[in-house]
Amino acid sequence: MQLDGRTVLITGGASGLGGTCADMVVSAGGRVVVIDLKERAESDRLRSITGDVTSEADVQRALDTARQAFGGVHGLVCAAGIGVAERVLPKDGIQPLEHFNRTIQINLVGTFNAIRLAAAAMAANEPNQAGERGVIVTTASVAAFDGQIGQAAYSASKGGIVAMTLPIAREFARMGVRVMTIAPGTFDTPLLAGLPEAARESLAQQVPFPSRLGRPPEFAALVRHIFENEMLNGEVIRLDGAIRMAPK
Repeated sequence: MQLDGRTVLITGGASGLGGTCADMVVSAGGRVVVIDLKERAESDRLRSITGDVTSEADVQRALDTARQAFGGVHGLVCAAGIGVAERVLPKDGIQPLEHFNRTIQINLVGTFNAIRLAAAAMAANEPNQAGERGVIVTTASVAAFDGQIGQAAYSASKGGIVAMTLPIAREFARMGVRVMTIAPGTFDTPLLAGLPEAARESLAQQVPFPSRLGRPPEFAALVRHIFENEMLNGEVIRLDGAIRMAPK
């Protein structure tokens, strides 16, 4: 699917990986509806909705905006999420259950919420010449495969995204909607921007090659390729420079 003239809903699209993906879609001639807790400057090809990905009403409002402003939605990029580190048994007691639940709700349930509602909208699209009605790209993490100490909740949430990729792709095949997941490694996003420079350099040196943090445009470039390559379906792609995370 070419992005030119198509509309993509991007969760977490006000900044970070999602924000860069929004810029990429617009530069490719597409149109974007962003849903994020933060506002983003709008343009003639970008609409911004302030909302929560775990809310059915908020995500549906974003999809309604896509239909009203641009005539529908042809793609979904799920980039909203949180990355809180906390041991199961910290020094001061036991991790509160609500902390685990919050990560699962935002990262996993929020992704599923966006998928189910966007797919229902895509099902009404006219298929292109290849029979394709839509493309969905979700964001997992290398933590889904080699999570570190303190990442039990985060790894579980991202592992859930990995695990549901194939069954959803199989289900949506009948209506011509592809589903793919990217599992990025350590990327230079606002999440890492607050770390001390020494910590950032340490993370970069853990990457075998190239020995640096990933750049958001590299993530967006892969998203674009997934949209354009119709044989990519039901798979998880690690985008990590061959890193395998140490226990801590």
